[in-house]
Amino acid sequence: MIEIITAIVALDSAAQVSVHGDKVIWHDGNPNEFTAEQIAEKQAELQDAYDNDHARKRKAEYPSIDELVVALWEGVVEERMSAVTALEAVRQAVKTKHPK
Repeated sequence: MIEIITAIVALDSAAQVSVHGDKVIWHDGNPNEFTAEQIAEKQAELQDAYDNDHARKRKAEYPSIDELVVALWEGVVEERMSAVTALEAVRQAVKTKHPK
């Protein structure tokens, strides 16, 4: 869950505020007069963006750099393209699972 402070800073990066639990303390008097509803809406918007970030999801499931290096070595140096082909199949499956 996106934190309240993250939503407030997204609304106003210069906000002077602290949050303790669900209590918001405005050190600058809330000059923009943000309401709890506006902050909750921004939280929901940021959470939706996070949940639907295909790049983040893909990165978690892509083969590791070590796997990539080994596959490339086998393909280029040892002329065994099966490792490269298998790695690319995994990458394409991840892309299909998490489209843009």
